[in-house]
Amino acid sequence: MDNSGKEKEAMQLMAEADKKVKSSGSFLGGMFGGNHKVEDACEMYARAANMFKMAKNWTGSTSAAGNAFCQAARLHMQMQNKLDSATCFVDAGNAYKKADPQEAINCFNAAIDIYTDMGRFTIAAKHHMTIAEVYESELVDIEKAIAHYEQAADYYKGEESNSSANKCLLKVGFYSAQLEQYQKAIEIFEQVATSTMDNPLLKYNAKEYFFKASLCHFIVDELNAKLAIEKYEGMFPAFSDSRECKLLKKLLEAHEEQNSDAFTEAVKEFDSISRLDQWQTTMLLRIKKTIQGDSGDLK
Repeated sequence: MDNSGKEKEAMQLMAEADKKVKSSGSFLGGMFGGNHKVEDACEMYARAANMFKMAKNWTGSTSAAGNAFCQAARLHMQMQNKLDSATCFVDAGNAYKKADPQEAINCFNAAIDIYTDMGRFTIAAKHHMTIAEVYESELVDIEKAIAHYEQAADYYKGEESNSSANKCLLKVGFYSAQLEQYQKAIEIFEQVATSTMDNPLLKYNAKEYFFKASLCHFIVDELNAKLAIEKYEGMFPAFSDSRECKLLKKLLEAHEEQNSDAFTEAVKEFDSISRLDQWQTTMLLRIKKTIQGDSGDLK
């Protein structure tokens, strides 16, 4: 379907909106309904943005849509329509996501400033998560992704949205361990495990978080891992009976004996029933490399 007509129509609307904004700023324009013209221009920019989106030219049009939404956001701010301004900045961010990720982040940050100023921290947290996802997938800047997940978690916690806060914290723990910030990862996994183990709906997940914390301990120090596992068993008796805990004990034994074959065999046996994910596999490989003379794989 040819959508070039939509693009032309959007450009005409943009030109008309620009004219209205200019005339509203003139002396006569100000005397004869300047504000009304600005409101009309806001509406035109938003309509133009949606037409650019419909054109589906994913590089040129999404940037044009983002730009149009930004124009509307600025005008709304000029008229003190804060909520409308924030909504337009979010729309702009979503339009820019693929074509210009950095500009998308700038727009989401502008929306966050408005929402926090209005005391709407849950919505601000949601957009911090969106920024973190852009850093994860588009810009591949994990440290900045971590910072935004942490900020989102803080806002969610302040609003008593503990489940959403934990979701963000788990991302922080996941990436911190990848970046070899093991102590930080351990603290987060322990914190989330402790907050979920008393919840009847979520306690099943606690063993997974204690398992992750144990793997991080194990990479740092074998004795630390042993003590941590004992502590987790005392805190959460269901952990003792879990396959994860049994695997950890087999791995500790293999590591003490510096037996890489026994280590690999224990991992394979576990993986044949409960598939290990990429993160867990990476951590297990890091542990295995501390066994002398190890080849560094799990085959």
